[in-house]
This record gives sequence, C-alpha cells and structure tokens, in this order.
Amino acid sequence: MTESALTENSIADTATADAADTADAADAAVDPELRGRALDGILLLLPRVLKRELSEVTENACLFDEVGLTSAATLELILELEDHLDVQIDVEGIDQDDLRSVGTLAGFVAGHVIAED
Repeated sequence: MTESALTENSIADTATADAADTADAADAAVDPELRGRALDGILLLLPRVLKRELSEVTENACLFDEVGLTSAATLELILELEDHLDVQIDVEGIDQDDLRSVGTLAGFVAGHVIAED
C-alpha cells in the first residue's frame, strides 16, 4: 500500500471514530424513559398525522420510505408530539439521519427537549 493510501485510510478511520464518539455522546444524553415515551407517542400519532391507518409500524421502520412521511407531515408530527409529551423540542439541529426511522426520531426527541425555565 502506498503512503498516500495509508494516509487516506487513517484519515477515514479517524473520521469514522469521531462520528462514533459523537453518536455515543448523543446517546449518553438521551433519557431512556423520555425516549420510550417519544417512541410510543410517534407510533400513536403517525396514523393521525398521515390521516390513514397504518399496518404494524416498528421502531426500525423507515419514516419516509416505509411509513410514507412527507416533509409537511414531519413538521406536523413534531408539533403533535410536543403537545402529546408536553415538551418543547429543539429542532434546530435535526437532520436526515434523525428522521431515518421511528427509533432515530424518538432518540432525537429525547435528546433535544428544551428545558423549562
């Protein structure tokens, strides 16, 4: 292997490790009880937001491809979830990975609740 290939591999390995550390830190900040409540709330609210019955939806269900969530429905779901959980959710840092599945959204919600004054 050439020196430049070794350098590229070590850079990629470092980036992967940094991403894993960031994910671990985010997971550590998630309240498991709140994550469970968020998960239950998402599963409860999805049929109302989508205005249709859903076959069995699991935590690993892809929100867009499997469940059929749209951008507008995502906003409505988050607003409904705030009311259901009686919390405010900081959505400033939400990205596509946070919306990958029902479980990733529940994790995001549990880790991004705005503390009341």
